[in-house]
Amino acid sequence: MLEQLKEIICQYVDVDPEIITEDARFAEDLGFNSYDFMSMVGELEEIYDIEVEEREVVGIRTVGEAMEYMKKLQEEE
Repeated sequence: MLEQLKEIICQYVDVDPEIITEDARFAEDLGFNSYDFMSMVGELEEIYDIEVEEREVVGIRTVGEAMEYMKKLQEEE
């Protein structure tokens, strides 16, 4: 999942995929603004066939937190 997420992240921000780790923070480390982040979330919903709760996703700060949240949603399907 991390490799696919790296590819998606690189579509939204211009960063070296090597710096995208589970500890990387979307805003501080990767340069996401809120619009880019929510656009990416919409794409992830389509790719992984999940439905994200906006009030929950605003608390996600790192790539690892995003992966855990997506895994949780997939398990609930």
